Amino acid sequence: MNFKSLPQLLDFFKDEQAGIEYYENIRWNGNPVCPHCGSEKPYKTNRGYKCSNKDCHKKFTVRVGTIFENSKIPFRIWFAAIYLATTHKKGISSVQLSIDLGITQKTAWFVLHRIREMLKEKAPKMLGETNTVEVDETYIGGKEKNKHAHKRRSLDDKTKLNNGAAFVDKKVVIGIIERNGKVVLKHVPRATKENMVELIHKHVPKGSKIYTDEFAGYSNLGRNYTHDTVKHAFSIYVAGDVHTNTIENFWSVLKRGLYGVYHQVSEKHLERYLDEFASRFNTRDLSSQGRFDNFLSQSESVLSYKKLIG
Repeated sequence: MNFKSLPQLLDFFKDEQAGIEYYENIRWNGNPVCPHCGSEKPYKTNRGYKCSNKDCHKKFTVRVGTIFENSKIPFRIWFAAIYLATTHKKGISSVQLSIDLGITQKTAWFVLHRIREMLKEKAPKMLGETNTVEVDETYIGGKEKNKHAHKRRSLDDKTKLNNGAAFVDKKVVIGIIERNGKVVLKHVPRATKENMVELIHKHVPKGSKIYTDEFAGYSNLGRNYTHDTVKHAFSIYVAGDVHTNTIENFWSVLKRGLYGVYHQVSEKHLERYLDEFASRFNTRDLSSQGRFDNFLSQSESVLSYKKLIG
């Protein structure tokens, strides 16, 4: 298979068996493994496999232990959903996906969250080992003036907002991006020095070159990194090689997706949406099939509806 469009993908996965065989090859590479005990010697049955380990002896299919577990949706529909969710630059809403694939909106919403579970970062990405890193924070949430009257802050609070606390009640997201490389996103409770430095230390090795704006939370980075700032407060956005335009460009895509496609994202699920946008960005250089196969290889994550809404 070498598909470059959704019709080509659907033409290849004409029946359920084609999807099962393809996914078995991606997950097991021709050597089935019991998801319950790890035995590598299961035997085939009419409906899947059965473990030959006498202490296990459980039946299973290739779906068990993955985002597809306990789902009655055919692989053909699942694969189409994965393709649409990971190739649309700003994502796709559950309403639109339900229309495109002929499933209910509730099912489409659950499918998309399972896909985001698959896209979740499995291990910390290290950035800046060979390239410059930019760090910045952004704020997700509506403007105070656009809220319903009963949700707006009092006049005194509004006065405080106008005096420098304009981001009260908004969700804080920190981004670390490598120029011509990958991005790491994290939702944090507050934009504090502790939250920011902790994330940077986790993903950027000491001695790396880091550029930020003049926000006070980055003031101590010079102890472990080659740190320089650009003075946005003085309308200076580029000073030689020092700028944060790369991460600012990413923020524009993220916000256009969250506001334009999803319209509103709860704090409970925000981290999942960040995983989605980061994964799409980090695999932007792969072909459609390469990206599809890469994501399928990371699909051993189980997410139940009860856990999702709990």
